[in-house]
Amino acid sequence: QVRLVESGGGLVQPGGSLRLSCSVSGTNFKITSPAWHRQAPGKERELVASISSSGSTNYADSVKGRFTISRDNAWNTVYLQLDSLKPEDTAVYFCNLFWRGDRWGKGTQVTVSS
Repeated sequence: QVRLVESGGGLVQPGGSLRLSCSVSGTNFKITSPAWHRQAPGKERELVASISSSGSTNYADSVKGRFTISRDNAWNTVYLQLDSLKPEDTAVYFCNLFWRGDRWGKGTQVTVSS
């Protein structure tokens, strides 16, 4: 059974940082290309960052230079480091990968507010 479980969200002040984790089971994680998406209230879900099996990364323009995606194949985990957070980064953040179908976690809430 494929499972993606996100953690690490919370309430943070503008300019602060958070580190999100997504623990993956039921796949051959090292050959997948996981991604992080987010969905703000009233908006469509958008791709934030992705990382290939070789470690190549891709970011949305809105987060370049502030967010960093990484992976640890030994722990079947993908991370998203969020720095210099802004109120507009407030959203539910979802982990996603393709393994015999499109797979999603349930998400973790990130709220940026003073």
